[in-house]
Amino acid sequence: MHLLLTGGAVFLNGGFQPLDVAVSEGRIVSVSPNLPRGGASVIELHNALVVPGFVDVHVHLRQPGFSYKETVASGTAAAAAGGYTSLCAMPNLNPVPDSLECLQPELDIIGRDARVHVHPYGAISQGEKGEELADLAALAPYVPGFSDDGRGVQSQEMMRRAMLLARELDRPIVAHCEDESLLSKGWCVHDGEFARRHGLPGNNPASEWKQVERDIQLVRETGCRYHICHISTKESVALVRSAKAEGLPVTCETGPHYLVLCDEELQDDGRFKMNPPIRSAADRDALVAGLLDGTIDCIATDHAPHSAEEKAQGLRGSLNGVVGLECAFPVLYTELVKPGNIPLEIILNALCVNPRRIFRLPGGHIEAGQPADLTVLSLDHSGVVDPRTFRSLGRATPFAGRHVDAAVCMTLVGGKIAFPERLEPSSSGTIGIIQGFDCPEGGRA
Repeated sequence: MHLLLTGGAVFLNGGFQPLDVAVSEGRIVSVSPNLPRGGASVIELHNALVVPGFVDVHVHLRQPGFSYKETVASGTAAAAAGGYTSLCAMPNLNPVPDSLECLQPELDIIGRDARVHVHPYGAISQGEKGEELADLAALAPYVPGFSDDGRGVQSQEMMRRAMLLARELDRPIVAHCEDESLLSKGWCVHDGEFARRHGLPGNNPASEWKQVERDIQLVRETGCRYHICHISTKESVALVRSAKAEGLPVTCETGPHYLVLCDEELQDDGRFKMNPPIRSAADRDALVAGLLDGTIDCIATDHAPHSAEEKAQGLRGSLNGVVGLECAFPVLYTELVKPGNIPLEIILNALCVNPRRIFRLPGGHIEAGQPADLTVLSLDHSGVVDPRTFRSLGRATPFAGRHVDAAVCMTLVGGKIAFPERLEPSSSGTIGIIQGFDCPEGGRA
């Protein structure tokens, strides 16, 4: 299908320009004002924004092994609804993708069911147990990097060996940083005022930043590309900032919930339970500052669905993990951009541009020849985050009930409309209309 997106503002060279975008055979063929309509299926955008498709480098699709929590089909439908065109899928699955043989079932499911591009990580260690290295060499051609997400690699020597081999294979180590020797038994929240006031066991922030500190020293020794998952502490931000100033190949991500919330806003509800936990206001402010100055490269949701039963045991008993694909952008815009705390361009770079640069994924620029992986946004859409409408099987989000002022209106993946399932009908010969300030049904948060 030859598509023409017209009447929108295109994210180009760090700003927005009123341009049309023509798409054919999965690629952008032209970006220019007033492109001809002849032979095209036209979508009227009416002041909506056209940006490169979002990339989430930290998603749990749960399949194979845990399809009662999420499937590749449901998780990628959620991704499309949230404006994501590419995902990097974490390896805490069954089987763990620690060899090509164990990766193949995941690749088969992705090829059959995925509605967006999915790039599966390989494990760092066999079974993610931290004892023996996975078959990194065999996995390397099929994965964007190696991770044992869900557990930190406890052995310094094991991490050194992994980094040396990953550097040789030209793949990054994607590290969940958590020193288990510094964790309180049964922790369920940040070790802060909320924990003390409610008598709850807290998670010591040093359990994160001490392992970040250890690994940065290993990067100095090995030269390995190194990406830190879901940083949550002010100390981690300072360590990454210093490592970048030193010229080390260190990058990192944080999540929307760490940028927006602090532990003073916790409720005794499983939708507030994740690892690392939501931390103090000082940590949150340091993360915002790190995003502003370029210390933090990416915003990743750590979308981690569980069943309703697994999230129904409050802060003490619920499993760690919240969902975020379908509400990330509306929340980020409403809570950070609209009040003037973070420019929209920085949020978009963290969602669209930097993830592709770090993990060497195609796209990220709206220009002729690039893949037609595009997201259309409305920035004046009043709505509420309602997990009951999620396509994900997971419903646990700390943003449930939150008012939002933006929405994802359309997602193109390889030039095909992945979201919404239908467009508003038009009487003018176009195949659909997307109002930049009145998002169609199905485009709500």
